[in-house]
Amino acid sequence: MKRILLFIATNFAILIVLGIILNVVLPLLGIHLQDTAGLLFISAVFGLGGSFISLAISKWIAKRSVGAHVIEQPHNAQEHWLLNTVKRQAAKAGVGMPEVAIYDSPEINAFATGMNKNNALVAVSSGLLDNMTADEAEAVLGHEMSHIANGDMVTMTLLQGVMNTFVFFFARIVARAVSRGSDNQFFYFMTVMAFQIIFGILASIIVMWFSRYREFHADAGGAHLAGREKMINALKRLQGDKVESQLNGQLVAFGISGKQAFSELLMSHPPLEKRIKALQRQA
Repeated sequence: MKRILLFIATNFAILIVLGIILNVVLPLLGIHLQDTAGLLFISAVFGLGGSFISLAISKWIAKRSVGAHVIEQPHNAQEHWLLNTVKRQAAKAGVGMPEVAIYDSPEINAFATGMNKNNALVAVSSGLLDNMTADEAEAVLGHEMSHIANGDMVTMTLLQGVMNTFVFFFARIVARAVSRGSDNQFFYFMTVMAFQIIFGILASIIVMWFSRYREFHADAGGAHLAGREKMINALKRLQGDKVESQLNGQLVAFGISGKQAFSELLMSHPPLEKRIKALQRQA
């Protein structure tokens, strides 16, 4: 419930901020929403603007949504190991030392987030620390550090923002064409909603394809930072994890494993067996 309320409150706040920007900027620029240019502008503000605002506050949201505890000063051998491992991998990957956190969850998972590769966050679940060997956990950390080094958070946000922009824009363009000659605003509204769903599904297929593509790269990066066999063994360990992921929103795409979907086209992560075979082929 806490995660749901935080998600709703955050998105409501983003809408308020964007609404204020539009009410100030549009009159100054002389842009009318009835024009195609005006519609494209507002689509970009809500599509790209919303995505980048979400990314800018992603660390803050992530820590509160999963109740992550940031390790400021290590209090035990496990926390010492976590900090030292991430520090070593960050230096090897050529990025700044991220914040390191632990969140309480039985799932075997970890995620990375942040707008800047030199000021990111890496968080691991208590389930991962309890159920993985040090070598396997090291590989998972390498996978997350690769996401950071590759700038995946920014590229995924940019792609999602562009897709959101065009879904918002073309749903209204097509709805205008369909409802031309009709003054029924309810019909226009329902047509917009229908095309947003259709275009949204198509956009999701594109975004999820890219998400799966960069997962293979993050696995290869984890193999480089920690060792190929360690990465393979970590993925094999994940095959036995039956606990549903607690991650939501953007965090799902940057976890070591994602959620199931009725079609692979809508999965953020490739099936684990494909990821393992990809690493074995590279060997």
